[in-house]
Amino acid sequence: MTDKPEKQKKASRQQVYTLVIEVGRSPGDGLPAKSTGAALMVYASGVDEAEAVRETVAILKQADMSPLDVSGYGTLEERLEAGDEIDEEERGLMDRALSENSVIVAQMTPLFD
Repeated sequence: MTDKPEKQKKASRQQVYTLVIEVGRSPGDGLPAKSTGAALMVYASGVDEAEAVRETVAILKQADMSPLDVSGYGTLEERLEAGDEIDEEERGLMDRALSENSVIVAQMTPLFD
């Protein structure tokens, strides 16, 4: 019986972090031909922000993208405390990232010079 509470604790330790990742160009990245890169808004699950960043960067590299910079904006609770307005669609994507233990790219904005 002591195993079940430990498993529940581990599951409850997962949180979703909002990240913005700037990516550069690389062959096969799928970005528009004349763009110099892109900014990706991502919801990523992890036990802490560092894990969420590591997992996101690894997935982007597997997708032939070149992550250059990552900015973290915290968890849902941290964003609410900071005064961010978070609509139902955004909350739904965060819930999905948590339930699937995944990385969800919510928005991609190509960058041009």
